[in-house]
Amino acid sequence: MSPRPYGHARRIRPSLRLAAAIAVCGALLGATVQPAQAGADRTPAPGSSLNRELRELVERPDGPPGVIAVLRDGDRTEVYRAGVADVESGRPPRATDHMRIASVAKAFSGAVALGLVDRGRLHLNDTIGEVLPDQPAAWHKVTLRQLLNHTSGLPDYSASDGFIDIVSADPRHRFDSRRLLEFVADEDLAFPPGSRYQYSNSDNIAVALMAEAATGRRYEALLRELVYEPLGLHDTSLPQGYRLPVPFLHGYQIDPQSGPVDVSEAISASGAWAAGGIVSTPKDLTAFIRGYAGGALVSERTRRQQFTFIPGALSQPPGPGRTAAGLAIYRYTTRCGTVYGHTGNTPGYTQLAAATADGRRSLTFSISTQTSLDTNPDLLAQVREVQEDFVCALLRG
Repeated sequence: MSPRPYGHARRIRPSLRLAAAIAVCGALLGATVQPAQAGADRTPAPGSSLNRELRELVERPDGPPGVIAVLRDGDRTEVYRAGVADVESGRPPRATDHMRIASVAKAFSGAVALGLVDRGRLHLNDTIGEVLPDQPAAWHKVTLRQLLNHTSGLPDYSASDGFIDIVSADPRHRFDSRRLLEFVADEDLAFPPGSRYQYSNSDNIAVALMAEAATGRRYEALLRELVYEPLGLHDTSLPQGYRLPVPFLHGYQIDPQSGPVDVSEAISASGAWAAGGIVSTPKDLTAFIRGYAGGALVSERTRRQQFTFIPGALSQPPGPGRTAAGLAIYRYTTRCGTVYGHTGNTPGYTQLAAATADGRRSLTFSISTQTSLDTNPDLLAQVREVQEDFVCALLRG
């Protein structure tokens, strides 16, 4: 099927609104590639294989209208981009565009929790019962460590019938983020804590609540103090509503027959909160993952605990190569070497942020549609191949 030309994005239909709502609960295009240098060194060659791969992504009938990848090696930054940030204006994606980073936000909650561990305010073996005694008694033996590496067994609030019913009826519903776990408060653990790996959005809600209980401060304030300010993140925030700061990379739901539907502001961030509500930019996300994966936010002692991995445990969606889960960080082992980071997906966006263990080399890779193992797995397979090629380019210098 030949690519459809860009046209006006349609208003989201009720059926697509429902699909977007369900997607957040679980988990064209005739474009040109416009490489741009954001550092002081080389400009990507227009005919490079990386440019060609990005063009192939946006030219798929079900592909994203836009993609932007930022490679950084030391002080040298290269920005690769294809397609558009907004099908209405046709402008290209920029490294300063705001976007939903989806589950990459879990790395931020990990940074807060591990920072508090470093300061002695929390300990990895602290339990829900000790720190959050008002949570269900059946969950009391779950530790902070198990929340951070998704071995807690906590039922996923975002998969509960009550949560899905509310979001399906009103995707912009404003939740009390600190009460999200109430949707599954009558459920037992899915398995004994620590006995196996199972990704759950509830884990990072509990992490943020433990951070608040240990300090008496709001999670948003802890993010500013422990993450944003140390790393110089000036365009990163955790909103409660559905609006995005301008300018932003528009996110789309793709109908191969009739084109893109803009879902950038279709959902409220309050229903994701510490599990996936953060808004950032490729520029800020680059600074974050370099500091986070590189150990700038925690001591070496805490980092050794963080870098204890569960082989085969997948991030959502899976990233490039083979995956293993640490404490709020994943190891991606590719044919060219290893990087550490996190992925995410939500209606309109799929994200990867990764860096080498010393933080010197990093990659952020953002596309403006959602893809996962459940949502367009064919597109995901191609995205992962392209991501691995970018990792190889990063590691080979």
